[in-house]
Amino acid sequence: MEFSEKLQELRRSKGLTQEELADDLFVSRAAVTKWESGRGYPNIESLKDISKYFAISMDDLLSSEKLILIAENENKTNIKRLYDKLSSFVDLLYLLLIALPIYSKTIGNYVYSVNLWNYGETSKLNLTIYWVLFLCLVLLGVVKLVVKCSDTKEKSALDIISFALGVTTVLYLSLAREPYAATICVMILLVKALLQLKIVKLIPHH
Repeated sequence: MEFSEKLQELRRSKGLTQEELADDLFVSRAAVTKWESGRGYPNIESLKDISKYFAISMDDLLSSEKLILIAENENKTNIKRLYDKLSSFVDLLYLLLIALPIYSKTIGNYVYSVNLWNYGETSKLNLTIYWVLFLCLVLLGVVKLVVKCSDTKEKSALDIISFALGVTTVLYLSLAREPYAATICVMILLVKALLQLKIVKLIPHH
């Protein structure tokens, strides 16, 4: 007997509705409906709660192979979330392009390295574009950290926008002959690309 059928049988044996069972297990009714329709399985913690609630062992609920698969997928999901957070933190590194003294400023016969606040050797248009690009990239990182995107497509869209804006920034800085800033941007993009590759490999199989 499949898990979905076992759960339905156990619930009905107690005369419970899906909503009542969901309330007792502190999950949503949609979750119970999903489990009973065979469209998904509970995570390990929910399985433990179901096991205790119905006084039945987890092995009786699911086969050992299925339990191992659920545990592996849950572990991959947790690691993926960590990589997602790291990817968002990487976007905050664009603050370095504002704070670090990587821009040249000529005073008399000397050339000094200054940060973006004190940089005036380029046009006002270029300077405005630098600020807009850098702040937008940092803002995207903050949004990804603060806002929990339950929709995978929404999360992917933010990642794509961030990466595209990063590439645009590299190209613009290169054309504007800002070698140090462009190099930092390239390094940030490489780190982000590496993290995205890790995330793709960790997508759980259902």
